[in-house]
Amino acid sequence: MENLNKTFTNKGEITDRKWYVVDAAGIPVGRLAGQVAQVLRGKHKPTFQYNADLGDFVIIINADKVALTGHKEDELIYWHTGWPGGLRNITKGKLRADDPVKLVEKAVWGMTPKTKLGKALFKKLKVYAGPDHPHEAQNPEPLDVRKDKK
Repeated sequence: MENLNKTFTNKGEITDRKWYVVDAAGIPVGRLAGQVAQVLRGKHKPTFQYNADLGDFVIIINADKVALTGHKEDELIYWHTGWPGGLRNITKGKLRADDPVKLVEKAVWGMTPKTKLGKALFKKLKVYAGPDHPHEAQNPEPLDVRKDKK
């Protein structure tokens, strides 16, 4: 008789990775980052496990047209260079104007685990400022992040 109380554990060999493309034009950066982080992590799959990288690849296009709602245009982002007196800052609006890819990447990185697993997940994210990307050979499916969750 078969033991029906066994828990299935995916060791990583059963991974069905897909490629998704997201058009970020007009989407608030936080909402975009939250939904993309879930797809990168694999939380949308029934085989999700906290300790395994079972997520999919995500391509974000039109990062330069991402929306900043409210007063977030003037909000500061801080970091430290590691040198004495090395505290730096920049507004989110200026970062979007100078390097929109970095703004979206920082938002997604903030919603992933800060471990080896998080670094592996982050490597599956591809962000481009314009509408073109070099991943046509992977046949990416469109991912709708504009859905209302009612």
